[in-house]
Amino acid sequence: MRHQVVTTKFGRSTKHRQAMLAAVVCGLILEKRVRTTLPKARAARRLAERMVTLGKKGTLAARRRAAAALRRPAPVKQLFEEIAPKCAGRAGGYTRIIKMNDRRSDGSTMALLEWVDVAHVSRRKPGKSKEAAPGKDSKSA
Repeated sequence: MRHQVVTTKFGRSTKHRQAMLAAVVCGLILEKRVRTTLPKARAARRLAERMVTLGKKGTLAARRRAAAALRRPAPVKQLFEEIAPKCAGRAGGYTRIIKMNDRRSDGSTMALLEWVDVAHVSRRKPGKSKEAAPGKDSKSA
């Protein structure tokens, strides 16, 4: 029986799992939202909430612990300077998980993991659209 077992292993070794979750949380910090599978979103949410709690402390020791968990300096800096101050008035529940449609290839339940208090910033250039590229004719085969 799995009494009090919290960790979902995802069929990976410990180091691989920690690196995967760190990458998801770094993407969440930099992009403000991440589209991933539901179990990964639930596991990454735990790490993200812990990182915000460290960011709210703001001490050097907290910054080092966050750097050890996330393994990249840019997300740690952004976490401590931008995200943690926006979450200062909140006592937990910094992220939300929105369930999405299943993935077509394998049927995995997808989810959107995003910050509650931080607005999403689109990185798409304003003049670009997803229509056909100029010079390419859709009728030619």
